[in-house]
Amino acid sequence: MLLSPQAERNWEGLCAVLEDVLQDQSHRHLFALELGSGTGQHVIRFAQKMPFVTWQPSDIKEESLDSIKAYIAATNAKTVLQPVHLDASELWEKWAGLSRNSCDVIVAINLLHYSSFKTAKGVFSGAGQLLRQNGLLIIYGVYAINGTITPSCNEQLDAELRKMNPDWGLPDIDVLRQLAYGNGMRMERMIEMEEYYRCLIFRKL
Repeated sequence: MLLSPQAERNWEGLCAVLEDVLQDQSHRHLFALELGSGTGQHVIRFAQKMPFVTWQPSDIKEESLDSIKAYIAATNAKTVLQPVHLDASELWEKWAGLSRNSCDVIVAINLLHYSSFKTAKGVFSGAGQLLRQNGLLIIYGVYAINGTITPSCNEQLDAELRKMNPDWGLPDIDVLRQLAYGNGMRMERMIEMEEYYRCLIFRKL
């Protein structure tokens, strides 16, 4: 079972955002896909707080999938499905057999700045196909805005990420907005979070 100190710190803020954007649908049962579930800490907490949502966790790493399974078993989570291997950079048809218009919500936490632009394109392309009408794509992370990265701690993070992998780095919100538009979605809200992180909420039109 893996433990992320950051996930322990930020899950409550993320949960509050999810509860807020989903509260008007809490009378019905929703299906949510989490991309890059990592340790599994987030999805377990979300399931405990929002029993009206069935969660499908996913990741690309075997150790993450094992950790998610361990959290599901340890918490006896009834509304979290067994995790699936999913590479968001691939075509949506390869996304673990999920069918078109099958998701009410797709969540990606701290995924895009640790990914290539191909993955970002894949996330928006996949969400455009898998989300039902009015479905939500919710992305949490740190971003550039119109080509500018502020403050200096985010500039340092971007530099560190690019040193680890030249394809990584802070994605630009304006570019993500264009990707969303090209895939039948629009950015509805940008929520300021702790330590210069933001939640971006996109809706399928």
